[in-house]
Amino acid sequence: MTEAAPAPAPLKHIVIVGGGSAGWMTAAALAHAVGRDCAITLIESEAIGTVGVGEATIPPIRHFNRRLGIDEATFVRETQGSYKLGIQFVDWGRKGHSYFHPFGQYGAEFDQVPFYHHWMREWIEGRVEGPIDDFSMCWAMAKAGKFTHPSTDRRLIQSTFDYAYHFDAGLYAAYLRRFAEQRGVKRIEGRVVDVALRGEDGFIESVTLESGEAIAGEFFIDCSGFRGLLIEDALEAGYDNWQHWLPCDRAVAVPCEKGDFTPYTRSTAKAAGWQWRIPLQHRTGNGYVHCSQFISEDEAAAELLSTLDGKPLADPRTLRFVTGKRREFWKKNCVAIGLSAGFMEPLESTSLHLIQYGILRLIALLPDSAMSPLLTREYNAQTAKEYELIRDFLILHYKASTRDDSELWRYCAAMPIPDSLQYKIDHFSAHGMLVADGQELFANPSWIAVYLGQGIVPQRAPALAAMRSEVPVTQRLAQIREAMDEAVAAMPAHGEFIARHCAAPPIPA
Repeated sequence: MTEAAPAPAPLKHIVIVGGGSAGWMTAAALAHAVGRDCAITLIESEAIGTVGVGEATIPPIRHFNRRLGIDEATFVRETQGSYKLGIQFVDWGRKGHSYFHPFGQYGAEFDQVPFYHHWMREWIEGRVEGPIDDFSMCWAMAKAGKFTHPSTDRRLIQSTFDYAYHFDAGLYAAYLRRFAEQRGVKRIEGRVVDVALRGEDGFIESVTLESGEAIAGEFFIDCSGFRGLLIEDALEAGYDNWQHWLPCDRAVAVPCEKGDFTPYTRSTAKAAGWQWRIPLQHRTGNGYVHCSQFISEDEAAAELLSTLDGKPLADPRTLRFVTGKRREFWKKNCVAIGLSAGFMEPLESTSLHLIQYGILRLIALLPDSAMSPLLTREYNAQTAKEYELIRDFLILHYKASTRDDSELWRYCAAMPIPDSLQYKIDHFSAHGMLVADGQELFANPSWIAVYLGQGIVPQRAPALAAMRSEVPVTQRLAQIREAMDEAVAAMPAHGEFIARHCAAPPIPA
């Protein structure tokens, strides 16, 4: 009988290059997953700034924090955080119009036919007035400035919403650094100036710091930002540029004094892009994402400063980017996480989500010393699919606008779009049907919000709704609205909820 070959050894040393949200989220999650059996070293330089300017997130961040055992109230307090029920889109479909993208379903199910099928039939046939926003618990709470946690009783209307957070990305990274270091992660201060590759296979062998110190490792994670110090400079993974579909390539950002403390993000379409507003406990984050082909950085900064809630707390700073992704996220013995992996403009707050799922995917496929190429292949396939699905959802916002008052919007109206997105639009336009991939991050309510909010109206409702004539739809819709109104009236204000549960200490001037 042939003696079995010894199993490959587990990894003994992982090196993370770069800090910020990507680096410290990676370090914290890996330390929690592998314990102290594998050494984890994070290299970052205080001389290199991070991109974080205040973050808006989507609901999966809650699962990431819960996986690490992070208490929500402590997290919100430590990051000057607030709660987010969705995004209000202003002037996107047309000027003077707004809609809400909620974190949660519309209405409540009362029949075997989905709620939105019934609503759509009633709306198309003129038996219900107003937008579908009127049946979103998230929007009912958001416009009233209310917040509380969802009910766990699925029979109640209060169970039909979800939520995420706004928080200071720098404070989040600092919080996770403390978390990671308590679990054995070693931080080294320094700037990487050279990457040594093994001659026999091109794997990364070590990185050298400005001080001359060489840090060797078995597996490397590139969290170095847009540059991609390891994945691109050293390993030449390549980059897919999607700027022809998502033309904005600049963001000027500035914090200001705290204004209206809304439990939602606001995105306002502008002539050359769009403006974000993110309310935190200690300030409001603002930014103008724009296309440099249609407006200068100075003009964008001036326009942003003219629309703030209050006095700016810093000078505006500009971030330059190209929306797209790496052709290989994992190459050799290196995985790119965060901006080094790609950039999806912040329109739907997916930045930290892509970091989070890049990390969780890596943990699920973590290699041993054999470095099986099958793991690399699967990681790259799953990650590429995720980026492409998010890309299509973002393109929809630009393509579906009916605005023609500036060069940007005329460009978007004329641009060809991916076949995968056109197929979805065609289905919804024809008969209100939602076509989705099983791996979609943005589920049916998200697509409904943007389709209807930006004027893509079905010619007819899905057929099954017309075959349920015995269902008292009008009565059920009225009952849902009444239940929503009663539930919201009983909820505390957003600021009151935070003051009671997770108020942050004042930040010294």
